[in-house]
Amino acid sequence: MKSFISWIGGKNNLKKEIVSRFPKDFSNYVEVFGGAGWVLFHKEKGGKEVYNDLNSELVNLFKVVKYHPEEFIKECEFLCNSRELLDDYKENYTRKNLTDIQRASNFYMVIKYSYGSDLKTYGARTTDKLNSLEYIRKINERLSKVIIENLDFEKCIKKYDREETLFYLDPPYFNTESYYQNVEFNIEDHKRLRDTLKNIKGKFLLSYNDCEEIRELYKDFNIEEIERHNNLVARYKEKDKSYKELIIKNY
Repeated sequence: MKSFISWIGGKNNLKKEIVSRFPKDFSNYVEVFGGAGWVLFHKEKGGKEVYNDLNSELVNLFKVVKYHPEEFIKECEFLCNSRELLDDYKENYTRKNLTDIQRASNFYMVIKYSYGSDLKTYGARTTDKLNSLEYIRKINERLSKVIIENLDFEKCIKKYDREETLFYLDPPYFNTESYYQNVEFNIEDHKRLRDTLKNIKGKFLLSYNDCEEIRELYKDFNIEEIERHNNLVARYKEKDKSYKELIIKNY
């Protein structure tokens, strides 16, 4: 199934390639940099599943959809798509006096109606809100047994590391960290991630941008180069038609 939101760096275009490379022998699945959860929603449901992200607004949205879907849908039914209202939604979801459901609904509208889900600028695009909200019920069912965490990646990995665990990791890409909302991820974090993964009991599959720095960091692991379609080609003709990315594994 598809995710119910888009997100910067989301893996909609690569989800099939990623899942096809999963090993057969795992019973625990942990998505360490959850984002929109495209890979989680695409993979077959089963076993112990964990969604983790450091962005507390994303985590709150996932928790509300899991535990309060009908209240969330009712809240969103009264919210409309407009340039002026987007500014209100951006201000509202950061207010301290809102309930978790109100925060989640405003944040959801910012994701849906901002350009490229950048949470900043109005996207000026139409969506079928009724169908989108009906889809929330399917997402609620899919998340019914998923554990939702709000942890630093190192804490998350150490908490769930077992021989039977598969970690999928989609960290902020090297030298593109500024594109991610409210995320500080520097070279030391990239190294810390590599060092953490060096010593795990379980298996990991990691997606990264193809660059010399990442190839050097992960030279001791299995590295596969793949290409994905550039979804900005239609809007910006000068853009390349595809991007090269890396799939890195310890199996």
